[in-house]
Amino acid sequence: MTRPDPAWLDRMYNNRALVPDHEAHFSRWAEQSQSARQWTPCQLDVPYGLNPGETLDVFPATAPAAGGASPQAAAPVLVFIHGGYWRSLDKSDHSFLAPAFSKAGACVVVPNYALCPAVTIPQITLQMVRALAWTWRHIARYGGDPARITVAGHSAGGHLAAMLLSCVWQAYAQDLPADLVKNALSISGLYDLEPMRHTPFLKDSLRLTPEQVRQASPAGLPRPSQGLLYSVVGADESAEFLRQNLLIQQAWGSQTVPVCEAHLRLNHFSILQALIEPGHRLHGLALELLGSTTA
Repeated sequence: MTRPDPAWLDRMYNNRALVPDHEAHFSRWAEQSQSARQWTPCQLDVPYGLNPGETLDVFPATAPAAGGASPQAAAPVLVFIHGGYWRSLDKSDHSFLAPAFSKAGACVVVPNYALCPAVTIPQITLQMVRALAWTWRHIARYGGDPARITVAGHSAGGHLAAMLLSCVWQAYAQDLPADLVKNALSISGLYDLEPMRHTPFLKDSLRLTPEQVRQASPAGLPRPSQGLLYSVVGADESAEFLRQNLLIQQAWGSQTVPVCEAHLRLNHFSILQALIEPGHRLHGLALELLGSTTA
């Protein structure tokens, strides 16, 4: 197979260039996130590991979950992992996502991770394993149910959500259940990292090696033995993001990936607003995964 043209790869993967008003999205996220931290009950910068930056924010449920659960019942848990091509952005940019789900009866966890090039993508993946292990061990004290964890992520976070669904948890720690992550929602996710190894604006910061591509490309890993992945993308995203979205269903099969959708009139950034919009299909998919988790 001929290696794709570098300029074409930049056009396909440089989402900020593809969305000229991306700064307006970032400004709105920052403003709404500051408001969310101010007005939504939360515990900020809780350590989940020993390394600098290994912290997470917890937004406990502010209402009972839908479906008739008693007010005293533990809440399903949504862990949201931010994007930024593993090299930018921060959990604090994404607090705005929490209120819509805490009001729907979910306990929301938003972890941080170290950024490339200081670390590699496999190392970031292991950080998220630590964050999920912490969540399973400690979320009950915040009213969350450790047996009902769903992971969602955007872009690079969507990649990490898929990696966590396929994690062999007891190889990391024997006290963890094999099905620690019940379901995952990947939004504009990346499942084949080989193109990023050659994309000019990314390759110097990601520093991907062929071995790392093999280790950390979900589409090249065995199908998870349990759980569902919903994979969605904005229909206005590039041809490569649309291809990546279809790729994971082709690799893991429709039993594991029953939802593989491109949502109309959404780009790489506006799709996150749809995630928290009541009545939007994407918001409904997230609530569906949260509601389908069982102890």
